[in-house]
Amino acid sequence: MDALPEHERARIASAVTGRDRAALILAPPSSDEQSAIDVLAARRLDGEPLQYLEGTAQFGPLEVSVDSRVLVPRPETEQVWEQAVFSLADAGPGTTIVDLGTGSGVLALGLKHAFPTARVIGVDISEDALDVARSNGDRLGLDVEWLHGDLFEPLPDRLMERIDLLVSNPPYVSEFEWERLPPDVRDHEPRGALVSGPDGTEVLTRIADDGFWWLGIGGWLVCEIGETQGPAVLDLFGAFDRDVRPDLAGRDRILVARKGASCCR
Repeated sequence: MDALPEHERARIASAVTGRDRAALILAPPSSDEQSAIDVLAARRLDGEPLQYLEGTAQFGPLEVSVDSRVLVPRPETEQVWEQAVFSLADAGPGTTIVDLGTGSGVLALGLKHAFPTARVIGVDISEDALDVARSNGDRLGLDVEWLHGDLFEPLPDRLMERIDLLVSNPPYVSEFEWERLPPDVRDHEPRGALVSGPDGTEVLTRIADDGFWWLGIGGWLVCEIGETQGPAVLDLFGAFDRDVRPDLAGRDRILVARKGASCCR
C-alpha cells in the first residue's frame, strides 16, 4: 500500500477524534489528535486491518469490538448468520443454539439478537478470543453463554441430540493456502482461527463427525467453508440432508445442512 486512500484516513480520523467527517471540517484535529491519526495511518500502510485500528466492525445490526485476538468479520460470515436465521425461522426459550469457534462472538451475538429468548452458547479454544466475545456481549446487553474449549468438548452432555442450530466459521485454510494469503490477513489476523491443517478440511471433518450426534432431529447446521471445498464438504456431511450455497460473488461458501429432514428451504 503506497498511499493511504482518503476514505480510510477519514475513518481513522473519526476513530481518533470521535467526530464524523462533517464535524471534522468544522473542528479539525488538534495537534495531539493529528499525531495519533498519523501513527494509525502508518500502521495501516504497514497492512494492519482498518477495523483493528478503528477498534470496531459492523456485523448485521450489531457493531462489535475487534482487535488482533480475533478475525475481522467478513460478508461471508454475515451470510452464514442470515442463512441460519432464515433456516431456523423461529426460536423460543426451549431452543438451543451453539456457535463453534465464536471468535469475537459475532454469530452467537447476532443469533441472540435475532432470537432473544433462545439459549445461545459460544465456544472457542482461545481464551483471548472469548475475552473479546464476553466484552461484546456485555456492551451489547446480549446474554450469551461463553465456554472455553475445543469445539464440542466443553458442551454439557445433556445437550447431546438436543441442539437446534449449530453455526460455525471454523478454520478452513490449508497450510499451503496460508502462505499465499494477503499480507494484511497473514501478518495480522490470528493464524489459529484461519488454518485448519495440511488439507484445510480437518476441523470441518470433526464438525461433520460429531455434529450429527449433538443435533436433535430436524436440527440445522450452517457453516462457512472455503470456496473450493464444496464437493469435499458435501461428502463430509453425507449423514445430513445438505446443500452448499454461494456467497454474493457466486462462490460456494456456505454449507446448510439438516439432520433427518429436508434442508432446502
